[in-house]
Amino acid sequence: MTTRFGLLVPHFGLEADPDLLVEGARLAEARGFDSLWVRDHLVFHPHGMEGTDRTFIDPFVTLSYLAGVTERIGLGAATIIPFRHPINLAYSVASMSWITRRKFDLGIGAGTFDHEFAVIGQADEDRVQMMKEQVLIARRLWTGESLEWNSDRYKFSDVDLKPQPLYPVPVWWGGATPAAARLAVDFCEGWLPGRITFPTYLQRMKKIKEMCVAQGKPMIMTGAVPVTSIDDTTRSAVERLNVPGLIKNANAQKFWVKPKSGEFTKIEELDGSILAGTPDDIVGGIQRYQELGCDLLVFDFRMRFPDYLQQIEVLAKEVLPRVQATAGAAAR
Repeated sequence: MTTRFGLLVPHFGLEADPDLLVEGARLAEARGFDSLWVRDHLVFHPHGMEGTDRTFIDPFVTLSYLAGVTERIGLGAATIIPFRHPINLAYSVASMSWITRRKFDLGIGAGTFDHEFAVIGQADEDRVQMMKEQVLIARRLWTGESLEWNSDRYKFSDVDLKPQPLYPVPVWWGGATPAAARLAVDFCEGWLPGRITFPTYLQRMKKIKEMCVAQGKPMIMTGAVPVTSIDDTTRSAVERLNVPGLIKNANAQKFWVKPKSGEFTKIEELDGSILAGTPDDIVGGIQRYQELGCDLLVFDFRMRFPDYLQQIEVLAKEVLPRVQATAGAAAR
C-alpha cells in the first residue's frame, strides 16, 4: 500500500513563528512530504501535555500563507470544528482551494472544549449534528448549486458559491472513539483519529472494515497523527517528550484500549499514539501502521518544534526512504 506522509506545522504554542513556518514548509516540500497540516480552535487553551502558551494562528490563514511560499505541497486540516457558519466554512475552503491551486483534505470533528463554544452562545448545541449539517451544506455549495436550506439550525435561500474548489475535498472525521469511526464510515471519505495507540487502532480498523462491508461501500481512507520524536537513542528521544503529560492525557481517553493493569503508567504503553526513538524505531512504528492499513500519517512534532527543521531532515533522510521502499516492494 502507499501511505501519504504529512507534517503538523508550528502555527500554535510558544514556537509559533512566521519564519519557522516558511522554512519548514519549504523544507517539507523539498524533501517530498505530501502535505502540511493545521489544527483548529476558536479559544485555544492548550492540552496540559503541550505547555501553556495560548498563541494560535487561524488555520486557513496559515495554509494560504504557506501555499504562497511553496509550489505544490498539499494542504490539510485536522480537525476543523463547527464554530463557523456553514456558508463561511464553504467559502473559506473554496477560496483557499482556488487561490492556492492546491489539494485540500478537510478533517472535521465536534471539538473537545465546551468553553470555546460557550463563548459564542453554542454551549447547548449538538455539535456532532451541527458539524454534519455544516458539511452537508458546504458539499452542495462546492458543486455550484444554488441552495435553499430550511432547518431548525440554519435558514437561507438563493445562496451559491463561486469559485468552487479546484479539486474534490475529501472529508475525514476526526477522533479516536467508536462513534468517530462510525461517523467516518457513515458520512466521510476518511477517518483521522489523531493520537491513538496501536491496540485501539487495530480495534477501530476491524470495526470500520465490518461497517463498510455491511453498508456495501468501499473501505474508507484511514490515518493517524502520532506525536513524534527522533533522536540518536530511544532514551534521548523520549526525554524530549512531556511523558507525564502524555500519560495523563492517555488515561483521560475513555475509549482507548487500556493495558492489562487498567491504567497507562509508562511511555511504552502509548506506542502508536507516539513514535519516539531512533530512526530504526520510527521505521518500525510506521511499518506497523502500514501493516494495519494506514493511508495517511501526519507527524506531530509539537514537542520538537524547537528543532523542527532538524526533525524534518532526519525523518526525510533516514526514515521515509525505507518505509516508502517497503511499501513499494509490498505493492509489487
